Amino acid sequence: MSELAIHFFFFWVFFSSVITGSAATAGDGAAKTEFDFGTLTLSNLKLLGDAHLNNGSVRLTRDLPVPNSGAGRALYSKPVRFRSPGNSSPATFSTFFSFSVTNLNPSSIGGGLAFLLSPDSDRLGPAGGLLGLSEAAGFLAVEFDTLMDVEFEDINGNHVGVDLNSVVSSQVGDLGAVGVELKSGDLVNAWIDYDGSTRIFNVSVSYSNLKPEDPILSFPLDLDQFVNDFMYVGFSGSTQGSTEIHSVEWWSFTSSFDSSTSPNSGSSPPSSSPPPPPPTTTLMNPSASSANEAKSPPPSLAPSESNSASSTTQKDSKSSSCHNQLCKQGPGAVAGVATAGAFVFALFAGGLIWFYSKKTKRVNSNKSDSFASEIIKMPKEFSYKQLKQATKCFNANRVIGHGAFGTVYKGILPDTGDIIAVKRCSHSGQGNDEFLSELSIIGTLRHRNLVRLQGWCHEKGEILLVYDLMPNGSLDKALFEARTPLPWPHRRKILLGVASALAYLHQECENQVIHRDVKTSNIMLDEGFNARLGDFGLARQVEHDKSPDATAAAGTMGYLAPEYLLTGRASEKSDVFSYGAVVLEVASGRRPIERDANNNNGKIGGGACSNLVEWVWGLHREGQLMAAADARLGGEFDEAEMRRILLVGLACSHPDPLARPAMRGVVQMLNGEAEVPMVPRAKPSTTFSTSDLLMSLQDSVSDCNAMITISTSSSEKSFDGGDIV
Repeated sequence: MSELAIHFFFFWVFFSSVITGSAATAGDGAAKTEFDFGTLTLSNLKLLGDAHLNNGSVRLTRDLPVPNSGAGRALYSKPVRFRSPGNSSPATFSTFFSFSVTNLNPSSIGGGLAFLLSPDSDRLGPAGGLLGLSEAAGFLAVEFDTLMDVEFEDINGNHVGVDLNSVVSSQVGDLGAVGVELKSGDLVNAWIDYDGSTRIFNVSVSYSNLKPEDPILSFPLDLDQFVNDFMYVGFSGSTQGSTEIHSVEWWSFTSSFDSSTSPNSGSSPPSSSPPPPPPTTTLMNPSASSANEAKSPPPSLAPSESNSASSTTQKDSKSSSCHNQLCKQGPGAVAGVATAGAFVFALFAGGLIWFYSKKTKRVNSNKSDSFASEIIKMPKEFSYKQLKQATKCFNANRVIGHGAFGTVYKGILPDTGDIIAVKRCSHSGQGNDEFLSELSIIGTLRHRNLVRLQGWCHEKGEILLVYDLMPNGSLDKALFEARTPLPWPHRRKILLGVASALAYLHQECENQVIHRDVKTSNIMLDEGFNARLGDFGLARQVEHDKSPDATAAAGTMGYLAPEYLLTGRASEKSDVFSYGAVVLEVASGRRPIERDANNNNGKIGGGACSNLVEWVWGLHREGQLMAAADARLGGEFDEAEMRRILLVGLACSHPDPLARPAMRGVVQMLNGEAEVPMVPRAKPSTTFSTSDLLMSLQDSVSDCNAMITISTSSSEKSFDGGDIV
């Protein structure tokens, strides 16, 4: 055992023996409940009716393709104290949850879900418009209703309401007013807060992970009239002859009493109302959930040698004798020991920290300095523990993407409820190098169309990058996986945003940044469908006007410029080519490489792979450029604007890098401030000197129709980039 470990061991033994008694005296009224999906276990969750678990989320209704009427309820299995004897204020509580309402049949709607405070954990209300709520038992609920029901005085089929012992809401807010559509299937975030001292009830709803400044509902509420001493918290949902699926993806909850109004530690509950088992403190040890089964202690029993075990079921058994001795000596002794313990703790901890920092400063200085130079400009350092908890131990169900040399996880910070994206380095030397490169580059960048880096973590041999999570996902998913086509105005705005970001990287940064992996899966969409270019794992910084070094070509086939494949030299012009492929992909609704595709009735391309850039060049040659427009748009676009953008895509995809426009010029073209350069009908070919062929094609070219032709000149090779995919 190391010297440091020995010091910590004796410190812990000493401090535990001092403060255990004072900790055990905390009265019931000061109880605090805190948990989230990262700490809950199956024994902490009670499911009723149709409620069930599905890939880490809680679904309140069944997944049936045919319309049905049913109800389900999911509750935290332990009762939570909302009123405390001797405390004039009810509990202060706050909860954050993310949920979605999806529908297997969009024309079949009806039901909804609600956050619920219920006096019992066994009763499930009716299905249909009642949302599984039971008026006979009494409840407080915040409903998210997807059907306008005249019987319940609903204002529309997209509202939030506060229900007090009745499904007729006493307070109602139109979610359309804050831009939220429950039936969209998108993830919705909700915050519910109640201040026990001011007695103000607030409800906030947003697609964003940032809590809105102004709640959608805010009103005074005397919670005492609608809750018992103990209530169960959770969710209730129902279908009303529909195929709606109500899924809770994340949930955190905390409640406590104002310490200034807490009762004395010696207070006992009134004998007329024996309480259930105490509601437990922070659920950092889910395995202790067997306490749920404990019977209620008899009322008004003073602590003694015979009953100390039952009155302190949540305390370590080794501390019970100390607890009894302190209680016999009265509150004065408790306060004295607690004060002394805190004083000794401060002295000992301060000395220990000083000793350890002096001892390890020299050892760690070189290591810390080498990494600090990389992250000195980073906004925030996160702890590994924070990010592990936020991602549920990097659970596979939290994976939302795979970037260059890393996996991206969805995370929710337990302290704030902020939703984040955590990029975790692959455990390889190259992966670490790429992450350090990404960290050093993106930490210095600031642009509205770049994904914002929130912070970083370098612990336990791992490098983690923390970004804003974009609620509308990546552009490729919006184009190819959404239930409805991405509207043309959104597409136009996205292309302009990406062009603006690349112009910033190429021409406005202190050092030029070459992204090297511009593609639709690396373009994220925020709540307003604004483009945010991300994933800088392959990016390189070079001085302006300096020729880039040759490297192994990296990126994604279909987006790679022909000269980059042949020479390994990435430049701003190779980024422009990648952007051109993105433009054609967005305008046509076709992927850059499609296998087994119908290549325009065999007119263009051939074989097992279809190259989008070549396909559009072929249409342009035949005078049919507008045939490239995405048919799913149904003609709902300005034809002149579509033609302009297709020509911009071809101009950027020119085989000759010198003929491609700069990204600042592309921004001007998209804004109508500059004309698109003349794009020849026939796709030009370009030549490369043999001295430029610095790498083997076998490491760069896929197996789909690769072709290099030898020209009549022995000193040059002619390259048709369209046949490499």
